[in-house]
Amino acid sequence: MNSQVYERYQRQVILPELGEQGQQNLLQAKVLVIGAGGLGCPVLQYLAAAGVGTIGIVDDDVVALSNLHRQVLYAVADIGTSKAETAARVLSGLNPDINIIAHNTRLSTDNALGLMDAFDIIVDGTDNFATRYMINDACVLLDKPLVYGAISQFEGQAAVFNYPSKKNEEKINYRDIFPHPPKEGEVLNCAEAGVLGVLPGIIGGFMANETIKMITGLGELLAGQLLIYNALNNQVYTMKLAAGNNTRSLIPGDKEAFLKTDYIWLCAAPHSELEIDVHTFNDLLANEKTATIVDVREPGEMPVVTEFATIKIPLGQLANQTDLIQSDTVLLFCQSGKRSLQAANTLAGIFGNTKKIYSLKGGIVQWKKQQQVL
Repeated sequence: MNSQVYERYQRQVILPELGEQGQQNLLQAKVLVIGAGGLGCPVLQYLAAAGVGTIGIVDDDVVALSNLHRQVLYAVADIGTSKAETAARVLSGLNPDINIIAHNTRLSTDNALGLMDAFDIIVDGTDNFATRYMINDACVLLDKPLVYGAISQFEGQAAVFNYPSKKNEEKINYRDIFPHPPKEGEVLNCAEAGVLGVLPGIIGGFMANETIKMITGLGELLAGQLLIYNALNNQVYTMKLAAGNNTRSLIPGDKEAFLKTDYIWLCAAPHSELEIDVHTFNDLLANEKTATIVDVREPGEMPVVTEFATIKIPLGQLANQTDLIQSDTVLLFCQSGKRSLQAANTLAGIFGNTKKIYSLKGGIVQWKKQQQVL
C-alpha cells in the first residue's frame, strides 16, 4: 500500500480489526448499487469514501427539486441531469482513485442478470416493489449477497439477504419475509406517504456499514435478521428471520424463467373502469358544473390545488363523511391516483349506480404536469 493510499484510509487502516488487509479487500471489491436516490446516495458516498474499488450505479431517473431534501449527493445545479452520471461525477471528485461505472438505464429482466453478474455484492436502494422483487430473485439465481433497505415516513428497515449468518445455515431472501408482491396502491411509497429527510441517511448508513463489514469480515452481519429503526423515538428492533417452506418455489428456477417473469404486472393494480385520464378529467371539470371534486389526501400534502374548487376528505375518513357528497358526479384525486382509486371503489360500494364516480389516474401531480404542457 503506497503512502498516498495509506494516508487517505489511515483512520480505518489503523483499526486492528480491519488493517491493511481489510483495506485491500475493499479496494478489490465490486459493489453494484441499484437506485441513486434517498438510500443510494449515502450508500454510494460512504462506499466511495471507504475505498471500494469498483462501484456500479444503476438509475434511469433525473435529479428533481423534490429530491434535494434527502438526496444530499446532488445540488440545485444538478436538477434535470442523470442521477447515475451525476453521482459518478461527484463521487469521482470525492475519490478519483476508484472505478465508478454509471448505468443510466432502468433495471429490467433483460439486463438485470448481466449487470449484476459482474459484481460481488448487490445493494438495493430502490423504492418500488416490482424492482425490489426482481433484484431479490436475480440475486438468488446468481447466488449474490443482497444488502437491502427501505424507508417510509419515520421508519426504516435494513437487512442482508442471500448470505449465511452461520456456516452452512440456509440463506434467507426477501421473499421469506414478504412472499408475494403487494398490488399497486396497497403500500404507499415515499412520494405519497412522505419521508423525513434524514431517515434515508440513517438507513443508508446501516446499508453501507453492512456492505463494508461483508467485504472486510468485520463484526456480525444482519444476515437472517431484519433491523427496524424508528426516527421518532430512536428505538431499534432486530427480528430473527427464518426461511419459508415454499418461498423458493416463487422464484424463477433459471434464467429463461426469469426473463419471462413480468414483475411490473405482478405489482400492477387491476384495471378499473373508475379511473379516468387527465383529458377526461378536464372535460368533466368543464362540462359537469355541479360535480363534487374530492381531495382524499392528508392535510398539508403538496401540491396545493387552487385551479378548481375541492372538498377535502382524507381517505381514512371518507366512509364516515359521505353526507358531504351531494352531487351525482364525483371526481376524486390524490397524489398519484392510488388512494383516490381506493376511494372510488369505496364510494361505488356505498352509492352503487346512483352516482358517477371517477378517480384521476396519475393523481394531481400528473395533472399539474399536463397543464404545463397544454
